[in-house]
Formats: sequence, C-alpha cells, structure tokens
Amino acid sequence: MSRQTLSDLPDYNNCLVNLSNSILKRFGAQTTAATLSLADKYLEGEYKNVVLLVLDAMGTAIVEKHLEKNGFFRSHIAGSFDSVYPPTTVAATTAILSGLYPNEHGWLGWDIYYPQIDKNVTVFTNTEQLEEKENAVPSAEYSDGRMKWAEDSLKETIPAAEYNVGFRYTPYKNIIEIIKETGGNAYAAMPFMPPYPQSIEEILNHVEELCSEPGRKFIYAYWSEPDSTMHKTGTGSLETHKIITELEKMVEKTVSGLSDTLFLITADHGHMDSNNYCLLDYPEIMNCLVRQPSVEPRTLNLFVKDEYKETFPKVFNKYFGDSFVLLTRDEVLFDRLFGTGNDREGLEDMIGDYVALAISDKSIFNTHFEAQKMPGCHAGLTKEEVKIPLIVIEKKRE
Repeated sequence: MSRQTLSDLPDYNNCLVNLSNSILKRFGAQTTAATLSLADKYLEGEYKNVVLLVLDAMGTAIVEKHLEKNGFFRSHIAGSFDSVYPPTTVAATTAILSGLYPNEHGWLGWDIYYPQIDKNVTVFTNTEQLEEKENAVPSAEYSDGRMKWAEDSLKETIPAAEYNVGFRYTPYKNIIEIIKETGGNAYAAMPFMPPYPQSIEEILNHVEELCSEPGRKFIYAYWSEPDSTMHKTGTGSLETHKIITELEKMVEKTVSGLSDTLFLITADHGHMDSNNYCLLDYPEIMNCLVRQPSVEPRTLNLFVKDEYKETFPKVFNKYFGDSFVLLTRDEVLFDRLFGTGNDREGLEDMIGDYVALAISDKSIFNTHFEAQKMPGCHAGLTKEEVKIPLIVIEKKRE
C-alpha cells in the first residue's frame, strides 16, 4: 500500500469506535479502545439523558453541500471525525453498536464471505448475495443509447441458511446490552430493535418518550436517510436536499422540547456520486475469480483462482488501476485496513487473495441492474465517504 493511500485511511484513534467507547466510559462500562476526545468534554456533563442519533450517510461534505452555516445542524457542529473502513452502513453501524473495529466484529460490508458455509452472504437480510441470471439481456434502450436493465435480470433471492449467518459466525454484544449489564439504563429507537419504529417521526417520538422517563439513560437512535435517497438520486439531487432539510427541521423540533439532555448527532459514513461499472462486462477479470466479489462495490473482496494469483494484479489494473488500489491479503492485515484492534478469529479466511479499494468516483457492481440504479455510493477511500460530523446540542436542566 502506498504511503499516500495509508494517509487516506480513517484515523482509528479519532473515529466511530472511539465515540462508542466514550459512551461506554460515561456509563461506567468497560472500554475496548481509546475514547473520542471531541465527545468526552461533553459527556463529562451530568445530563439525565444522552442521545446518539445516527443519520445514515449524512457525512460532513453532505451537510456542507445542503445546509446553511447558521442552520441548526451546522451551527452546532463541534468538529469532524472519521468513520471506519470500509465507510459503509454494515461495518460502521456495527462499529458504533459494538464499540469494536471491523477487524474485531467481522461485519465488513453489505456482502460478507463466510468460509464456514463457503458463501457470500448479504448479512442484513441473511440472504445469498444477488447474482445476475446467466444470459440475461437488457430490457430496453435509453434514448442516449445506454442499456436498461430490469430487476427480473437477477436470480431469485434465497435465504443464506436456516439460521442467522452473521450472528452465528460473527457475533458481538451491543453497547445497549453492555450498559445494561453494568447497571445502567440503555434503549434503542431504530427500525430493527424493539419497539421497531418504522419512520423518523416514530423514532423521534420514541426518543422524546424515553427522555421524559426518570433516571439516567443512554438512547441510541438510527434512521436510514439520507443514505437511501442518495443511493437512488445522487448527493446533489432535489430529493436529497429535501430529505436533509426536513430531517434538520424535525430534529430541531424534537430537541427544542427536551431538557437535561445531551443530544449527539452524527453519521455512520459519508456519500459520493458514483460512476458505475458492472464486472460482468470484464470477462478477463471474471475468468480469474473463484466467486463474485464480496464486501461492497467500492471495496472488492477478491478470491482468485490458483493459476491466476500471480498475474491477477496486471489483469485488474489493466482496467481499473487508475481508480482502485489493489492490496494482497497480507497487506490488508499488516496495514490494519479494517481497524487496529485484535483481529477476530477467522478474519484472515474471510478476506480474499486481493482487496481493491476505490480512490476515485468509480464503483464496480456484480450485476448490471445494481450498477444502473445506484448513482450514489460509499465504502471507498475518499474524504467524502470517510469524514463525518459530530453535532452537539446541550439542553440544560430546566
């Protein structure tokens, strides 16, 4: 790995893992990494409620692109810090929830290779990785000559196993459980944990309800926007602008009614506008691979056939050498790409012979349909993807 590339990695002493450990320390729980000094000075306050709201992909560049300097969010920015690598929802939200680096928790990206079952698994849905049907063809042609691919070009989605693969082979304890085990009170307000609020309105209402209850407590809240909209429309779209400005107004309204509360807002990662390619259009590369790449379109985990292991870098770099940095497994582990904690048992077997890291706007998808539908992406090495804000609102006791 070049020294320049190394300098673009997240600062693993100033990242989401450190924020989680600051929260653990605040509630008297055992920490597993250094704390985040940016947050520590606020967490020293004796607030009844500590709320952490994660707005998916609302990175520093996105906030600066869409919101006014004197608006609610930007006027309360305490500073910027880093996501983890790869800067993507699976790896980053798991880092927040566990207080562990990706090399410790093992949830490396949207699709993870599990050697125990020899499959690429889409971990959040516990399904086998999406694949394109053999001999699939475009459904139509756009006026500019580009081919249009329909969802029926994809193979049927099937369960990865009868059990949850991620939690069986890469289990972790979340910080809500850890705080409770130390005698504290901790709650979640997110779509995937009880009471399962399914909108930002329901999430913020639940946060308000919890804050009104007696006792010191931690509340973790998460919402999937603006990430979902940016994936579909890009970072600069009117739809994205509307979502972000509405989120700002709704959070400001919620916070205005609170007291004795430290309200922290951040993102799991940033987002960027992507120039997408489909790997199926590069048969010379595909012919070298044992299976589809896993992890993410901007961090490709590549298992290579034995007969191509030495020549693969030349083949890959022929097409994408200007846009991706290609690392060997040994380089990934030595350079601590996925974090500075202790590698979890079996991590080495989850990592391919090579890993490709995006350093430009190019992303490489496994199917034409996915490449077509996602103008916005993340999980690469650009500052847009890595840098995130820490927004701090202190509501004193009335």
